[in-house]
Amino acid sequence: MKFAICNETFQEWPFEKAFAFAKSLGYDALEFAPFTIEENVFDISADRRANVRQLADDHELEIIGLHWLLAKTEGLYLTSPDADVRRQTAEYLAELARLCSDLGGHVMVLGSPQQRNLLPGIDHDTALDYAADVLQQVVPILDERNIIIAVEPLSPLEGDFLLTADQGADLCSRVDAEKVQLHLDVKAMCSMGEPVDGIIRKHADITAHFHANDENLRGPGMGDVDFLPIMQALKDTNYNGWVSVEVFDYEPGVETLASESIRYLREIEAQLI
Repeated sequence: MKFAICNETFQEWPFEKAFAFAKSLGYDALEFAPFTIEENVFDISADRRANVRQLADDHELEIIGLHWLLAKTEGLYLTSPDADVRRQTAEYLAELARLCSDLGGHVMVLGSPQQRNLLPGIDHDTALDYAADVLQQVVPILDERNIIIAVEPLSPLEGDFLLTADQGADLCSRVDAEKVQLHLDVKAMCSMGEPVDGIIRKHADITAHFHANDENLRGPGMGDVDFLPIMQALKDTNYNGWVSVEVFDYEPGVETLASESIRYLREIEAQLI
């Protein structure tokens, strides 16, 4: 399997230090939160994009793509009833697709719950239509740059829109585009009322990306989630994308989070049949 780590895990570390440490632990790729470069994607110059990509190349790391797509933005909203807001959101996602391509990436994880939660008077079905409208507007640039947007179901602790993989699959079907697929996250799947490995098998045909973490918000192996059936399901369904470590509780420290996560994943990988 191919293991990556989200770059915001390294918090305030300079990119060069973070990249070198990730590579030393055995990660082969990074997943970028755009705000770690600049809070507004339109402020990231061509030179800055080229420099980040070159730094990754220098450390023999691939940049696989982006997540936290709408974090730290203002005025953007995926499920807004306002067509102009949806248009502006689509334009921002299109520029993120250009950034992703410029960095050498191929996938963008669309979570950002604070920019998609249900607004007053908007039911879930209507919100799905609004979200599909935004994504349909982005499809031409996704096709042009060969970028996939992977919609991310999240847990009720994070929001109230797209709380199951089935709902994520519903959104994908409403967009009906090759470049709009599904993202699965272990901590989120733990809240969906089904075995995690069963969710993986059910949606294998549209799963473009995968986050490895524990329900306790730390890295894989740092809580009660058993990753053996999870990774066995990925293997059995011929998942050939990245398994990307994403954490939210930094209390153990950067070094521990990064090193113990990949150590555990390698340990589980060795047990797969």
